[in-house]
Amino acid sequence: MHSRAFLGLLAFAAAASALPNKRSQPASESSIQNLKDKIKNVVVLVMEDRSLDNLLGGQTLKGLENPIQNGPYCNPYNVSNPAEGTVCTAAKDYDEVADDPDHSVTGNNMEFYSDFTPDNAAIANGTLLPNQNGFIHEQIRLYGADANRTELSRQVMNYYTEEQVPVLTTLVQNYLTFNNWHSDIPGPTNPNRAAIVSGTSYGHGDNDDAFSNHAFPQISIWQVLNETNHTWINYWDTAGGTGPDAGYFNWTYQTGNDDRIVALENFYTDAAAGSLPEFSYINPSCCGVGSNSMHPTGLVSDGEELIRNVYNSLRASPQWEESLLVLTFDESGGFHDHVPPESARRPDNLTYTETAPNGQDYTYPFDRLGGRIPTLLISPWVDKAYVEQKGTNFIGETVSYSASSLLRTLGYLWDFEPFNPRVEYAPTFDHLIQSSSRNDTPISLPNGTAFRR
Repeated sequence: MHSRAFLGLLAFAAAASALPNKRSQPASESSIQNLKDKIKNVVVLVMEDRSLDNLLGGQTLKGLENPIQNGPYCNPYNVSNPAEGTVCTAAKDYDEVADDPDHSVTGNNMEFYSDFTPDNAAIANGTLLPNQNGFIHEQIRLYGADANRTELSRQVMNYYTEEQVPVLTTLVQNYLTFNNWHSDIPGPTNPNRAAIVSGTSYGHGDNDDAFSNHAFPQISIWQVLNETNHTWINYWDTAGGTGPDAGYFNWTYQTGNDDRIVALENFYTDAAAGSLPEFSYINPSCCGVGSNSMHPTGLVSDGEELIRNVYNSLRASPQWEESLLVLTFDESGGFHDHVPPESARRPDNLTYTETAPNGQDYTYPFDRLGGRIPTLLISPWVDKAYVEQKGTNFIGETVSYSASSLLRTLGYLWDFEPFNPRVEYAPTFDHLIQSSSRNDTPISLPNGTAFRR
């Protein structure tokens, strides 16, 4: 064989090996069986309060809709008077965002609709669409008396460069990132965390005392795994601030399963020993300097260190070859994102009402998603540097992924039914697990690096 022809064959083979594996149809019999064959352990790490445009806005991987590739995107200082000027997305954000943006239900309304109390009927029938224009306006309303409005606008509009977040950059370049993954609720931390593990916040829209009082009666991932004879542990950073999410539910304590809530340090020893349960769920700490969830006012670099530690431990574990790590966030935290949230099935008939800053009451019927959030699948069984767009639910609708997609997919993996209509109609990601594993996954991740505060 001529050397030129031989080199051509080598080049073709190399190109072919870099192509994504052929995908099955979501929720098809072959796709579900492949998921069951390949994945025996699922680890879920839920970080805090970042939008995709904010945290992954500087990623250059093609397929991500973000400011560095598709922007800039701009917001007015004042939604009622655009003549005051605008500020656009720009590179380089702060390691510590000192002024925590508004992520209440009505704060999200202002950020998405430029109105604290938008018309729910108009939203439902499609005549009122989110404009994503109110992020700076709301940040200035909250903190304008104490901080410069230029600084405040940068806090919510700027994005992190690839150099600022080397851990996330390495993961994006080596694993699978969702371009359209939203929180289930346009509201704060605890309601969204309840939705991640049960598909509903049971009518709660703020971080009220019910979460710490174990007051939630709905079925959760913890209960259903017990009932289907699967193992689980909720690992949590005992410094506190988030979770433990298994502790929200009265079932956990009434049945004596609170002994499955253990300190985060146990995750690292269990991973090293190859004794992780089938489902590992990790709560980081929150929320100030020294915490590791990326929540303002904690450091993004400290959050990167947590992600690095979890990844490195799992990657070195005897269980790595049968594992899937899902890295996600609870909600978008009041940070700008240009992609509007979609409508979604109501999980139940419950509603939540709060008094908005304008003095009016607003009732949220849980019929639409929250902001777009960074979410990655990390495993030897996913494609390298792949961006997944929207998903397909069980009736064939093309829709955005959300937190309920996790529960819908785990239902196929471990044979349990959807908890409610929100979960039932969520798209699944079983088809993103490939039929052959990779041998080029990073053994370890770079250190998170502190930068300007």
